[in-house]
Amino acid sequence: MSTRDAGFLRLWGAVSLSQLGDRISELALPLIAAGLLHASTAEVATLTALIWAPNLLAILLGAWVDQQRRKRRLLVAADLTRALAFATLPIAYLLDTVTLGHLYTVAVITGAAGMLFNNAYAPFFARLVPRRSYIDANSKLSTSRSVSYVAGPAIGGALVQTLTAPIAVLADALSFLVSALLIGRIRVDEPPAVPSAEPPVLTRARQGLRLVVSHPILRASLGCCTTVNFFTFMASGLTVLFASRTLELSAGTIGLALGIGAIGSLIGAVTAPRISRHLGVGRTIAVGVVLYAAPTALIATAAGPLGVRFSALATAEFISGFGVMLFDINLNSLQTTVVPDTMRSRTAGAFSTINYGVRPAGALVGGLLATVIGMRPSLLTAAAGGALSVLWLLPSPILRIRSLEATDLMSNAAT
Repeated sequence: MSTRDAGFLRLWGAVSLSQLGDRISELALPLIAAGLLHASTAEVATLTALIWAPNLLAILLGAWVDQQRRKRRLLVAADLTRALAFATLPIAYLLDTVTLGHLYTVAVITGAAGMLFNNAYAPFFARLVPRRSYIDANSKLSTSRSVSYVAGPAIGGALVQTLTAPIAVLADALSFLVSALLIGRIRVDEPPAVPSAEPPVLTRARQGLRLVVSHPILRASLGCCTTVNFFTFMASGLTVLFASRTLELSAGTIGLALGIGAIGSLIGAVTAPRISRHLGVGRTIAVGVVLYAAPTALIATAAGPLGVRFSALATAEFISGFGVMLFDINLNSLQTTVVPDTMRSRTAGAFSTINYGVRPAGALVGGLLATVIGMRPSLLTAAAGGALSVLWLLPSPILRIRSLEATDLMSNAAT
């Protein structure tokens, strides 16, 4: 099998569609809260927090997923759950019954389903795509993600402005429905059921956590990822609200700025391998994390005419998108290289519990801080704190890693 085979093409199409839908709902949900329901800054931040809160249980879910033979069924179930949850919002809007509690419930349900999808995806991908095609396949998937960040916000902004935010969410519901249909048609040989002699879920969860905190590369990358996620999610829960209320940009203008800015993600995804060959994998990760977090300061200091405010948002998103691709592609490849095949799901679950679990805390702190000191100072704090996450990498073996060759990694990991 190769990345030209029907199975992978269906997976690629499914992931691409759901990513595009996600970009629409990421814009629409906070606008429903802020515009339709007149939510406060803290309430909008709580919405972002609830989307990621289920990841606090990822360590247990990852260990449970290890035991399940039919990963494809889990992926389909996760997609259908998200489709149904998002579809309730336009229905409630037409019935004039949308509430903040309803919005929070949708956030929790879709967040939990997304966590299930992510835990089942890694082993399913490994069964579907041969090892020799991993790089090619991940390159295609990362490019689709980048394209979604280019097109999604612009499409989402236009849909929100034309149809209202609750109706725009229907596009995300449809994207997950189509994704479920595509994945359901993939034929792949899945491994036999886990023998009953396998350790219980809690034991496997502890094994995954032990590997993450004891391995020098995984430990440093976890510290860096957790720190940058905390501070960037302080900002992410505020950015759309700040752009709407303080910068006084319309939904369509915000979507266009985010779409233009996301071209940086696409460029970053395409150039990341070449840059890492020039700078080395470790240094590219360090550069990427700083470029990912620091540009939030541009948004916080934006002022003046409409064109200047628009340009500040678009430029910040462009640089940040470029940086996150350098960071993610290289760090994910490094982690994949050092984690044993038999430990992937439980290690991913342990990593996600901490790395993704801190995101709701960051969003809540951002909302509370903005209430106390204002949105501009809060965004500046997030920019500085996120950029300083690079300090985790300085004493670690990561900065000395130039390539993913086994001998290079083995010698660095032992340091």
